[in-house]
This record gives sequence, structure tokens and C-alpha cells, in this order.
Amino acid sequence: MKPTKSQHPLRRIMIGVAATASGVVLLLALKQPGGSPVAGAAAGAGAAGAGTGVSATAGTGGTASEPGRVAGGGGGGVAEGGEPVAVGSRTVVGDAVDTQYGPVQVRITVAGGRITTSEAVRAPDADARSRSVTADAVPRLDRAAVTAQNARIDTVSGASYTSQGYRDSLQSALDKAGV
Repeated sequence: MKPTKSQHPLRRIMIGVAATASGVVLLLALKQPGGSPVAGAAAGAGAAGAGTGVSATAGTGGTASEPGRVAGGGGGGVAEGGEPVAVGSRTVVGDAVDTQYGPVQVRITVAGGRITTSEAVRAPDADARSRSVTADAVPRLDRAAVTAQNARIDTVSGASYTSQGYRDSLQSALDKAGV
């Protein structure tokens, strides 16, 4: 006896494959829940204190416990992330700038009128895509700020809103530092 059309084994196999493929596509399309206020590795050591303020010690001069407050001081020291801070350096936190994908806030260290370090202490991280873009863009923006020594840095492709927010916060920090 020959199997009927609905009982044909190849038909059952094809339906099973289609159902499995559909299930896999649906699972891959699920979005991951949001994360912390700071974008993981992209924000680096700036993760501590990223909510209401940032604390960084610069020698014997003190701390910057409020956004925009300058930490200055005499003989060298160690910054919050364990990086050495040059003699006479100051750490300044720029204003938080809201972007379409989340806030961006930059902290710079200035010594001798020059930017020695720049890092984002807040960056977009609402979903997996934002975290991915931030992880790629922020280190580039950090390097560009130190290289350019000003806020006129290029936009990172694919991260135009984050780049603009970074520039605005960086300019705010530079203004507060008097650079």
C-alpha cells in the first residue's frame, strides 16, 4: 500500500525542518535585556561612580566627587583605574549629554595644559546593539581626543550620535578645565 499525500515521509521531514528553522530565527531575534549605566569594557575603569559623580584621586590634591569638579594636586598619584597620574594633573568630568541611544559623559585628565587621558564614564548601553557600537566607538574616540588635544574629533562610522555626545561632553570638560 502506497502512503497518502499527508503521510509521505519527505513531507514530514520538510515540515520539521521548516519549523526548526523558524524557531531558530525567532530565538536569534530576541533582544537581550538592558545592562548597567556604563558600557562594559568600552568604559573601562570609569565604571565606578558613573551614576551621580566620579571619584578620582590625583596625588595629595583630593578628589573629584561631582561631575565637572576639578581634582588637582601636587606630587603624582594613582587614578581610580590604577593608572599613574602625572605631577600637577587635574581630572575633570564633562556634562552628561543625552543622545538618542543613551547618555554620554567624558572624563579627562589634564597636565601642563594638555589632555593626557580621556575616557567615557557613561556611554549608550540600553541593548546589545548599543553595547556593541559603544565597545567599538568609545576607545577610538578616547584616542582621538588625546591625539587632537581638543573636541574637534572625527565621527566614528556607525556611531554618529555617540560621537556627537562624546564631543559635546569632551568640550564641556575642556571648558571646565580651562584648556
